[in-house]
This record gives sequence, structure tokens and C-alpha cells, in this order.
Amino acid sequence: MVEILRKEVPYGFDETVRRVEEAMLSEGFGVQLTTGIHDMLKKRLGIDDYPKYTMVLGCKPQLAKRALETSLDMGTIFPCSFTIYEEDGKVKVAHVSVMKIGAEIGLADKKAMAPLIEDTGKTVQKVWDKI
Repeated sequence: MVEILRKEVPYGFDETVRRVEEAMLSEGFGVQLTTGIHDMLKKRLGIDDYPKYTMVLGCKPQLAKRALETSLDMGTIFPCSFTIYEEDGKVKVAHVSVMKIGAEIGLADKKAMAPLIEDTGKTVQKVWDKI
């Protein structure tokens, strides 16, 4: 089963984005992209009042390599992402495991992915605890 990690944080939006990036970097993830979806909607669709929503996309090369060695199809759902968003006046962070999703939807063998899912879960939990 794939569960979503989700929590409300006591920080402002921009500080939360910074904390997510720093937590990822501290655990060996490279931050590939941080993008404000709300900014894109404003620019491309003219929506001025969309709640803040930012994605932080990252990759931990050692884990990505192991996933690709299990199945090259796993790359179709890379990279790992954390989302930061405003909802009901509160700032929230969410994450879902691409490794678990890949195994669940048949991109890779569940049994072969099990050790990687366990290792990735431990690493992501360390990031999660720092946010």
C-alpha cells in the first residue's frame, strides 16, 4: 500500500520551502528543481489568487541507480518530490514514495524493490523528521 506523508507545519510558506530543501540536501538528495506552481498559473493562466503551491524535486543518486538497476521503467516516475502548499490558511508538506508507486503499478517487481523501498523509506523519514 502506498501512503501519503502529510503534515501541517508551524512555519511560513517560504521558510517551509527552505527547510524542505535543506533537509533533502542534508540527507544526500540533490535538489533538482524548486518550482512554484502558483507562479506558473499566474503567469500562464492569469490566476492571481491561487493558493501557494511549490514542488521541490530531488534525487539521491545511489537510490535512483538501484531503482534503475531493478527496472529502467522506474525512471518514468522520477524524481522524488515534496510538495508545500497552503490550505485553509495553514502550510502543509506532503510526500509519496515513487519507489512504492513504481512497484505497485508494475514498473518493477515488488519483491526486487522491497529492499530499496525499505532503504528509501529510512532516508525519507530522516528528511521528514527535519522538516
